[in-house]
Amino acid sequence: MKFSRSSGILLHPTSLPGRFGIGDFGPEAYKFVDFLAESRQSLWQILPLGPTGFGDSPYQCFSAFAGKVTLISPERLIEDGLLSASDLASAPNFSNDRVEFGPVIEWKNALLARSFENFKRGAGASLRREAEEFNESESLWLDDYAFYRAIKDANGGAAWYTWQRELVKRDPRALTSARSRLQEDIEAHRFFQFLFFKQWSELKHYCANKGVSVIGDMPIFVAYDSADVWIHPELFKLDKNGCPRVVAGVPPDYFSKTGQLWGNPLYDWERMRATGFLWWIERVRAALRAADFIRIDHFRGFMACWEIPFGDQTAEHGKWVPVPGTELFAALKKEFGELPIIAEDLGVITPDVEALREELGLPGMRVLQFAFGGDPTDHHLPHNYVRNTSVYTGTHDSDTTVGWFNSKAGVGSTRDKAQINKEREYVLKYLNSDGREIHWDLIRAALASVADVAIVPLQDALGLDSSARMNLPASERGNWGWRFKPDALTRKLSEKLVEMTATYGRNAKSSEGA
Repeated sequence: MKFSRSSGILLHPTSLPGRFGIGDFGPEAYKFVDFLAESRQSLWQILPLGPTGFGDSPYQCFSAFAGKVTLISPERLIEDGLLSASDLASAPNFSNDRVEFGPVIEWKNALLARSFENFKRGAGASLRREAEEFNESESLWLDDYAFYRAIKDANGGAAWYTWQRELVKRDPRALTSARSRLQEDIEAHRFFQFLFFKQWSELKHYCANKGVSVIGDMPIFVAYDSADVWIHPELFKLDKNGCPRVVAGVPPDYFSKTGQLWGNPLYDWERMRATGFLWWIERVRAALRAADFIRIDHFRGFMACWEIPFGDQTAEHGKWVPVPGTELFAALKKEFGELPIIAEDLGVITPDVEALREELGLPGMRVLQFAFGGDPTDHHLPHNYVRNTSVYTGTHDSDTTVGWFNSKAGVGSTRDKAQINKEREYVLKYLNSDGREIHWDLIRAALASVADVAIVPLQDALGLDSSARMNLPASERGNWGWRFKPDALTRKLSEKLVEMTATYGRNAKSSEGA
């Protein structure tokens, strides 16, 4: 896949402003797309859009196919005749700075329930046929997911592996009984997914009309508490009781001295192979409907996975186990042709991983914040890039550029004081900078590089400090909640981006072959 020379902004929709406690697919999303177009940015990169559970991480979702319904816009439900303005008048006084996930979920779920009740009574009649078509076209995953969520609700939100044993084991009689008992709740969850994908599809269409392509994000793994694992336990390394034998993570690295213990169940790749990788084919098909391009997280895991014994408290004692990634991607190429994928190939990458990425022609990733801790041969330094690369000033897992530059030992980093000082001195020397606008210095380095794609987190374009950080790996609380203020996207910022984009020739609207 050959990307044209282009640039864009990384921003998850939850970080958009608005009065309902969380960013959504409403007016502020359209304003953001307008800002991208006016700023000559042709790419909008997002994080996974799936329904999140405990910890609110978009990388731990209840489904690899479903959408996060708190992103549904209340204003657009009014436009569709499913709610009235009075339904929104009593909205709580939510924070404008951060997502308060608990209160937001409670209020929005009640609002969605009201829209469903109104729909059943005849409101939004023009949507009825469209909803029926959605139910039919997405039946491969939708019915199972809605059933899973209905049972989960009936069990107070408990994980599927704690349900009644007959349901955990998927006893046919128990499933039939539960489906009959929960039919209306199942119907409601199907309807919520229809609303989500309707609104997202309309927003994505607006992006296309504005010359903005969407880069989606696909986590390599799925959550243990997910419809995917409950419906297809045979595709995962579970014991006879449905408990993982091993879980996912990575060994000790830049972010954590004890590694990262993600806890996701690992795939039984032999079973995946036996099905012709059908589950993966359908997953990629769904992802390509939701986005123009896909960044696949942890691409390294398609050649080998770090398997950690279930029950370990850290990721230190895992081992690398081979994965048939070459066969998987051959099946995907046979199904889809050229793959519009960015490979997240960060960390310690072995030659076989590089060989697979190069064979597929996929751009890898480079992160400027990782570039200055070594020597001039570091492949994150711009002078070592090749064109088929996607460069980022930082990622959702790293600090903001301003926060990183001003960081102190032991605060969200494994670096000691000497390492931090060495990095700071090197970055100033390398960029010929005085550090006063370090975020723009890194943005300029990214856009000026030969990398075909340059992506800037909005926090860096705004020059924000560590308080705007999206996620601190290996921590469970306080993540994913950052939101930008309504007046942040100024004309001055737009003009600055226009100037840089023009200077470094990143005015392309799409990629070749897209």
